[in-house]
Amino acid sequence: MNAIDSSLPTAIGHIDSEGRLLDAEARLAELNARAGGAIGQALAVPQIATLARLAQRLGIGISRNVIAADGEDDLELWVRAEPQDGGVRLEVSGWRLRPLWRAVATEPERDGDFFRSAADWLWETDASLRITFLSIEAGARYGFDTSAMLGQPLTRLFALEEDETGNLPILSAVAAQARFDGQKAELRGTGRMVRLDATPRTDPGGRFAGFVGAAHMLDLIEPVAPKVDAPVPATPFGGFPDSFSQRLDRALRGPLGKIIANADSISAQTEGPLKPDYAEYASDIANAGRHLLGLVDDLVDLQAIERDDFSTASEPIDLADVARRAGGLLAVRAAQAEVRVDKPSASEAMPVTGEFRRALQVLVNLIGNAVRYSPPGAMVWIRLERDGDMGCVIVADQGKGIAFEDQERIFEKFGRVDPTEPGGSGLGLYIARRLARAMGGDLSVDSAPGMGARFIFTLPYRDPVRGAAFGA
Repeated sequence: MNAIDSSLPTAIGHIDSEGRLLDAEARLAELNARAGGAIGQALAVPQIATLARLAQRLGIGISRNVIAADGEDDLELWVRAEPQDGGVRLEVSGWRLRPLWRAVATEPERDGDFFRSAADWLWETDASLRITFLSIEAGARYGFDTSAMLGQPLTRLFALEEDETGNLPILSAVAAQARFDGQKAELRGTGRMVRLDATPRTDPGGRFAGFVGAAHMLDLIEPVAPKVDAPVPATPFGGFPDSFSQRLDRALRGPLGKIIANADSISAQTEGPLKPDYAEYASDIANAGRHLLGLVDDLVDLQAIERDDFSTASEPIDLADVARRAGGLLAVRAAQAEVRVDKPSASEAMPVTGEFRRALQVLVNLIGNAVRYSPPGAMVWIRLERDGDMGCVIVADQGKGIAFEDQERIFEKFGRVDPTEPGGSGLGLYIARRLARAMGGDLSVDSAPGMGARFIFTLPYRDPVRGAAFGA
């Protein structure tokens, strides 16, 4: 096969609702033909066809790096699949020849797996420093849209900071194709700081192929070590020392993130078709991993909020913006459940005082619950109101509702109305209310059986003109 000129424009194609290729520009049509397909027939390149089916099923655009076999060669492609008019529009770019990949990991990558096991979350890039992987839970936990970052330059997510010598460690590592650590950066739009470490990845020809990296949050709440002569304080975990949940979090988050990511990849059949039962097993594994990861999150938060010295930051935030971000983070989950989320419009604003990360955490919990307990085809509404000196965001669903006698129980620790129903640990609403009250607000519910539920999250209203909380 002749070498492919990667400088040529993106190849566009369209697939109908049955997966048939309706039309395609020359390079995509030729690749499909070499794979045994033709216009009017099912798309014959499995990796692209799988991505198209996934985009159509979820109802959202998906971008992903794809390795496709082309004769004796492999092609590295960047594929964008966007639902359109009942089918899918494809944009295929990159078109880079890639030597066959070796299954055996290199020593630096093995080292990378070891040092990444203690990370808060994981990331990877290609040789152009485009993001190719992010831990699934990282966006919801730290305030960015994971799916929107895939395929974007690393600097779209991180604002890199110079070290004490005025250098950027990552740039020196790119030039030397070497490992780096200690690269400080801000998560754009969140104000949160992170430390980046990474090891280089190489292709079989020894060429630099990107970074396999770890992220360590720099503003996590750290336990206060007790004095030597003081007794260890009691904890919610029956006498375990104060740092138990942090150790649990660090030990499990990295491995669980990799299990979830790999199981999702297998379930989506991104590397080619599988027997249906294997794909279903992989989906079950990914869901079980997410459940465990959610439990770890809850245990860490539980120990944090029950400390005597727990406090939240007091900063000006826009509750409407937080609500839009939370709704965006749950878009994929809602699409899978066939539930629509009606977010506040871009023109709406609700200035309040609170902590951005904790407010986002509360709303992700509320919207996630609303999606979980809504029937297919239902709507979840997110509305804003001003109530005296408080700003309110209301999350309303069309679920089965909550009886009056159960409405306080759901805010109790491990409180669940029906333990036999699928759901979380029974800690989410307990933690959410504690966080709301720590920020000077509250969380309440208004519901009746068969009438859905309305959760009202309030924070102190901030006068946008005076720049202070109302009444201050």
